[in-house]
Amino acid sequence: MTKKQAKLLWVDLEMTGLIPGEDKIMEVAAIATDWDFKELSRMEAIQKVDQRVIDSRMVGEFWDKYDYVKEVLVKQNALGLSTEEVQELILKFIDENFEKDELVILAGNSIHQDRKFIDIEWPAVSDRLHYRMLDVSSFKVLFAGKYGKKFAKPENHRALDDIKGSIEELKYYLKKVKI
Repeated sequence: MTKKQAKLLWVDLEMTGLIPGEDKIMEVAAIATDWDFKELSRMEAIQKVDQRVIDSRMVGEFWDKYDYVKEVLVKQNALGLSTEEVQELILKFIDENFEKDELVILAGNSIHQDRKFIDIEWPAVSDRLHYRMLDVSSFKVLFAGKYGKKFAKPENHRALDDIKGSIEELKYYLKKVKI
């Protein structure tokens, strides 16, 4: 049997807001990569959110600024799957790409925030994840603060685009490291 090559599970979530338990996941994308950040596989899913949550939580300055993103997320919501169905899709994706006996390392920008939502909404996915995470925002803070280096990442606020941007951002920072 061939050993699976995936080592990192890059995830990005689009939510109704940033408060786990009150806000809900609307969109998820995942990319499985090796340690060279070569994409091995990807998945996307739309998770249906109750209209009352959308109406009460998708308000304020952020959503006013990114009204075009809100419009797309709300429109696609009608096509969304249940929380349980999305969790099953993610578990299937993990099983297809990662060794069953290894806990999966989650990667992304400010991934600790996404992890809070995963813990609440997809506990079976959370059980497959390692406690360690690869958070690109740590590199962002270090390189900006210590070296004045910044990566100009577009703010699309769409799950798959944001993951691709996070991978490119980490590659940018790692090119600055001399070993």
